Amino acid sequence: MRRTNQLLPIAIALFFGWLTLLGLVFNLPPVVTNLTLGWAGLLVSFALVLGVLNLFVVHLNRTFRKGNLYSLVLILSMAAVLTIAVLDRMGITENGMTHYFDWVQAPLEAALASLLAFFLLFAGFQLMKRQRTVWSILFLVTAVLVLTADVLLVTSWAPPLLSVWVFRIQDVIQNVIVIAGVRGLLIGVALGSILLSVRMLIGLERPYNK
Repeated sequence: MRRTNQLLPIAIALFFGWLTLLGLVFNLPPVVTNLTLGWAGLLVSFALVLGVLNLFVVHLNRTFRKGNLYSLVLILSMAAVLTIAVLDRMGITENGMTHYFDWVQAPLEAALASLLAFFLLFAGFQLMKRQRTVWSILFLVTAVLVLTADVLLVTSWAPPLLSVWVFRIQDVIQNVIVIAGVRGLLIGVALGSILLSVRMLIGLERPYNK
């Protein structure tokens, strides 16, 4: 009985995994592929709702038991966003979610992105204090050059020749080094996804059993 309970989820996962793969490779009837994708979308929707409810309950307990201010802010934010979405859906308000994004979400994202540059610069100085290696020096110099180039874009006090050279170095960093690193990361993610998919299709990877 125990072995049957272990083999059942593996068999279901293998069946639908191979069915989806064959549907993408061969011209299977649309009913089969659409039905499978519809079930997957339904399960993902239920999982998302359960995740949101679990997050709400966890932070609700933290608010009442420990008086956590951050949990209270998260609960109030979730309630406000849900209320705005419901009011938009009922036609009581118009473009409420758009206004929320323009007035709250976008400024918060801009503030976090602005702080990220200073965090990177501070991390470079801390790294230089702990271990002075070639890589730490290169990291700090790159951060300083990129920030200096951004400052020179909005100011005119620097000599034109210095600005030109700083912009050229920034262009090389962004269009050569950064793009090469991002492509390497994307290739690694793609290879990892392929390997994980193959392991799941042959039954070696079993995250649904954990």
